[in-house]
Amino acid sequence: MLELRHLATLRAIDEAGSMVDAADRLHVTQSALSHQLKDLEHRLGMELVVRRSRPVRFTTAGLRLLTLAQDVLPRVQQAERELKRLAEGQSGRLHIAIDCHSCFQWLMPALDAFREHWPDVELDLSAAFSFAPLPALLRGDLDMAITSDPVEDAAVQFLPLFRYELVLAVSGRSPLASRKWIEPTDISDQTLITYPVERERLDVFTVFLDPAGAEPAAVRTAELTPMTAQLVAAGRGVAALPNWALTEYTTHDLLKTVRLGENGVWRTLYAAVRLEDAQRPYIQEFQETAREVCFKTLSGVKAVKGS
Repeated sequence: MLELRHLATLRAIDEAGSMVDAADRLHVTQSALSHQLKDLEHRLGMELVVRRSRPVRFTTAGLRLLTLAQDVLPRVQQAERELKRLAEGQSGRLHIAIDCHSCFQWLMPALDAFREHWPDVELDLSAAFSFAPLPALLRGDLDMAITSDPVEDAAVQFLPLFRYELVLAVSGRSPLASRKWIEPTDISDQTLITYPVERERLDVFTVFLDPAGAEPAAVRTAELTPMTAQLVAAGRGVAALPNWALTEYTTHDLLKTVRLGENGVWRTLYAAVRLEDAQRPYIQEFQETAREVCFKTLSGVKAVKGS
């Protein structure tokens, strides 16, 4: 009566908190997810979740199955990993460069989880802030580059990890703090705080300001996200950062975030690999592990449709 897909559905609903977000994580439509859940409830003859609550609340029966899912699914996944390693070989190399200053927040836990299952894969990590990672990837110096800037290259495959919104961090005392969104010209009298990289590698310029021909009053740099957040909170400037990188600061009311444009600026983070390596089991495993860790630990991220 029970299938693994049923348990996976219940776990996704619990982790996402809503039917809509759970459907995104499972890469199915909300209608298909609802139908699957109703079918299971019909087979069991009892309700499993209270759909009218938000977040979704589990019934006593639903909680019992959720406990089963949390116990069984990791064991099944572990067995699948072990079988995959036996079939495809356990060793390899995964040298990763990060083209994203904020990525350490989720990448280190993802690497820790990955290392548990692939202990014989040689892992190395470096920051790609001072060099172009894709030429290094093609030369074989790297095996993966974490980036939000895919390019057309037949030799490289960009594996999507998740989507995130780029938002503007402002001081709670700023007149911009009460706005639902801003236009590019609203930054014309602001000091924009950025990471110390070339302008063409900063999304706030390439996606938001440059297309509108807008410029900030001044630009200053900061090496680390906490440093940037402190400067913004002190009213020393504004900064465009991923929504998930600012969660801890907005939770403690250190600063506010404002949407860039009425519809927001959404970006996709990718793991870029050489085309011939894309099907390696440990490369695919890293992609799956990174997604799982991100959806558990980051706020405001979305699944990439069709991936």
